[in-house]
Amino acid sequence: MSEEQIKNLEAQFNARIERDEKIEPKDWMPEKYRKTHIRQMSQHAHSEIVGMLPEGNWITRAPSLRRKVALLAKVQDEAGHGLYLYSATETLGISREEMYEQLHTGKAKYSSIFNYPTLTWADMGAIGWLVDGAAIINQVPLCNTSYGPYARAMIRVCKEESFHQRQGFEIMMKLAKGTPEQKDLAQDALNRWWWPSLMMLGPKDEESIHTEQSMKWKLKRKSNDDLRQQFIDQTVPQADLIGLTIPDPELKWNKERGSYDFGPINWDEFWQVVKGYGPCNKERIKARVGAWKEGEWVRDAAMAYAEKQANKNFNKAV
Repeated sequence: MSEEQIKNLEAQFNARIERDEKIEPKDWMPEKYRKTHIRQMSQHAHSEIVGMLPEGNWITRAPSLRRKVALLAKVQDEAGHGLYLYSATETLGISREEMYEQLHTGKAKYSSIFNYPTLTWADMGAIGWLVDGAAIINQVPLCNTSYGPYARAMIRVCKEESFHQRQGFEIMMKLAKGTPEQKDLAQDALNRWWWPSLMMLGPKDEESIHTEQSMKWKLKRKSNDDLRQQFIDQTVPQADLIGLTIPDPELKWNKERGSYDFGPINWDEFWQVVKGYGPCNKERIKARVGAWKEGEWVRDAAMAYAEKQANKNFNKAV
C-alpha cells in the first residue's frame, strides 16, 4: 500500500471518529489505534479477573448467608466481565493465550487497586462503594467509545457494576449505623481505600502518556483528573450521609469551582504499586499463574471433548 493510500485511509478514519461512528473489527484502522485498544482493553480484562481475588478471599467468611450469596454473585459477575472483554480484545487480532502470557509475565498491567489486601469484612463494603464507584465513573463514558465491540461490552458491564456499588454502599451504611466497633471497622476501611481509589483513576494528566491520544480517538471522553474530581464530588456527600469521614484534612468545598478541593496524592506510592512493589503484587500474579497451570487438565479435557464431538458429527454427515 502506497504512502498516499495510507494517508487517505487515515483521513477517512479520522473523519469517522469525528462523526462518532463506531469502528468495527474488519474496518481499516491505524496500527497505533489497534495497539492502544489492545493495551487498554486487555488491561481492563485483567483487572476484572485479578479483581476477583481480594473479594474471593471473603466469600466463606461473610457474616451471613445473604452476604455470602451476594458476594459470590459479584465475583461471578467480575469473571463474566473479564470474559466479555477478552472476547472483545480478540477481535483486534490478539489471542487470549497471548493476553494471559502478558499478564503472567508482567508485560501487561492491571488496576493498581487490586494490589491492596482485604483485612476485614468492611473492606468488601469499601471496595464496592469506592472501587466500583470509581470504576463506574471511568467506564460509563466507555459505552460511547469509538471501538464498537468495546462499547457494546461496556453497556452490560456498567449495569452490573452499578449493583456492585450499591451493594458496597449498603454494607458500609449498615456498619456505620451499627455498634461503635462496626462503625470503627467502616471508618478504618474508608481510611485505607480512599487514596488508592483516587489513584486507580490513573496518573495526573501531565504524567499520563496515553490520555491525549486516547481522547483524540474518543477512546476516553474525560481526562484522569476530571474523572477523579467527579468521583470526589460524588462520594463525599455519600460519606457525610452515613456519618463517615473522608481521610483528607485538606478536603474543602470550593464555592467558586462548585467542587471539592483535596489534598496531595502520594504518587510515589502509586508508581511503586504499578511497578510491582505493592503489598500484594506478587501474591496476585502467583495466584493467577497457579490457577492457569492447575486448570490445564480442564482445558485439555474440553478440547478433547470438542474434538470427539466434531468427529462424531462428521461421521454422521458421511
